[in-house]
Amino acid sequence: MLALEFPGCRILVDALDEAVNKDSTADITDALRSTLCSLIQQQDVMLPECVFQSNAEHYARRELYRSERYGYCVTAMTWGPGQGTKIHDHHGMWCVEGVWRGALDITQYQLLEQDDSRYRFNPAGSIQAGPGSAGSLIPPHEYHCIRNPSDDAIAVSLHIYSAPMTQCAVFDPIEGQWYRRDERTLALDQLH
Repeated sequence: MLALEFPGCRILVDALDEAVNKDSTADITDALRSTLCSLIQQQDVMLPECVFQSNAEHYARRELYRSERYGYCVTAMTWGPGQGTKIHDHHGMWCVEGVWRGALDITQYQLLEQDDSRYRFNPAGSIQAGPGSAGSLIPPHEYHCIRNPSDDAIAVSLHIYSAPMTQCAVFDPIEGQWYRRDERTLALDQLH
């Protein structure tokens, strides 16, 4: 179900439908990464203008499409200068994330151990992703944070989740590599 019509939306949906029609999660995410990179580079899809407008209070999440047939969801995220996330998970869902405009710093984390109330993470790699690049997260390797490193430009990314992402766990630093887990309900910003 398209939340908003935009030039090339049918191209986007048809390409994503083909990519998710695979046998395994690894095959699906590989196909989606390749598809997303091609779509961004070819510029046959013109995302709605609203996704290029940042929200001064937080990074914006706008759902563009929800597949009734395959269950996946497409969310555009708009990152104002310096905006980012805490370490978080994807609530057990796979995801493919592609940078549409600007650049994003993405750091993945490895969960080393946990006890009753604390989680210990180690950074497992960091990249600065630019337009046309895409990566995937497959549980249990889903812990990461994202940040727009620019002081003056917005960044836009497109996220394809295996289902609508309405909640996740976020991790607040306590001391050293130790973090406290908190459940977060995720809201969507309006399309207009």
